[in-house]
Amino acid sequence: MPNLVDSFGRCIDYLRISVTDRCNYHCFYCRPAGAVADGSHHDFLRHEEIARLVRLFSELGVSKVRFTGGEPLLRRNLAGLATMITDLPGIADLSLSTNGHLLERFAVPLKEAGINRVNISLDSLDQDNFSAITRGGDLGCVMQGIEAAQAAGMTPIKINMVVMKGGNEHEIDSMLDFALERGLELRFIETMPVGTAGAGNMVHYYPAARILERIREHYGSQLVPVQGCRGPGPARYYQAGDSAVKVGVISAVSRHFCETCNRVRLTARGDLVLCLGHEDRVSLRSALRDGRSDAGIKQDILAAIARKPEHHVFSSAADHPATGQMVTLGG
Repeated sequence: MPNLVDSFGRCIDYLRISVTDRCNYHCFYCRPAGAVADGSHHDFLRHEEIARLVRLFSELGVSKVRFTGGEPLLRRNLAGLATMITDLPGIADLSLSTNGHLLERFAVPLKEAGINRVNISLDSLDQDNFSAITRGGDLGCVMQGIEAAQAAGMTPIKINMVVMKGGNEHEIDSMLDFALERGLELRFIETMPVGTAGAGNMVHYYPAARILERIREHYGSQLVPVQGCRGPGPARYYQAGDSAVKVGVISAVSRHFCETCNRVRLTARGDLVLCLGHEDRVSLRSALRDGRSDAGIKQDILAAIARKPEHHVFSSAADHPATGQMVTLGG
């Protein structure tokens, strides 16, 4: 199987697919107040179109796929799409990112369809604060979703917490205890200036260095980088002394991870997005619906990967935020 390599020598083996840009939550750092998804059903890629593109990507060397959103569990028959993807030769791993609200209902069929790993967004353990951040989300439903994922045998289950000054940074300690007690992996994420919502949220920016300091204070021990755990992904993992505590920090602003970036993103409307911090994208939906051959679409993909930028331009000042909204990009 050939390797899909960009112009900076990075092997691109990971495709994140936003299966919908609709979401049942309205997190204020992800989408502007009052914003709703527009467009008709025809604008979104069909299951067969997604499966065809994944097959072409796999033939070029992609082996890992993640379903994202919006909220991917709003996509009708996601388990059916998952089966189509896991049946493809070359796809070694299919995972899911979700807000967890509907996970109790879908955990078992998704596990049976081949989704073993799940990342769950959880920014607060307090219902009032959770509701404020998500603009009306139900913490109880998310907790039930986490329990359902564990009962279904999904592993690992990762909790993602976007840490925000004046919003939820006071919950770092309680989130650490919550994850440890339940055997969940935990990742703290710096808020990012993606779209108008993300740029507006940078007033709440809380740096990774301060997050790590809080973790050290909570456990009363030094943090040791976990060797061999980082891989090409964005999180840097640390262990608290000799304990079983392992926690990841994603520092997209203060210490970017662009030199090992191994991913591109496909939006629900068929745009191939090369970097969260840049607006450059290529419409693969047009190629699909214009009758372009498999070989032709592969050439489109290769040409796009050659344009993948060396690094993003995030800054804590958010001078140049990407214009795409996070809710349409899948993080």
